[in-house]
Amino acid sequence: MNSKKVIIVDDDVSILDSLGIMLDFEGFEVNAFERGSEIFSYVESISKPDIILLDMWLSGEDGRDICKKLKENEITKYIPVVMMSASRGLEHTAIQSGANAFIAKPFEIDEVVDKLHQLTE
Repeated sequence: MNSKKVIIVDDDVSILDSLGIMLDFEGFEVNAFERGSEIFSYVESISKPDIILLDMWLSGEDGRDICKKLKENEITKYIPVVMMSASRGLEHTAIQSGANAFIAKPFEIDEVVDKLHQLTE
């Protein structure tokens, strides 16, 4: 069984670390980035992920804009994007930005894993 490739983008290193460890334990292949702009060159030249977990509010960047760019790009437009935020009630905003799903922080790892499996099967 091939593991699913996940990119996590969050400017909070503790979230990157903890989520990365938990998803790795669940059998996912994880690559983590603190800046949304970093994922474009990675995806286009190194490895196309099965799914992207993207924080909605990144330092100096807007996750909604990153999501829109992902969905406009021929290489990345079919990759499911799950947006995350500590601000509740933003599911509609995330979906308008092109996200396939939204998860509110703090989240339970089971919720994240279930969502990843739903969107990659």
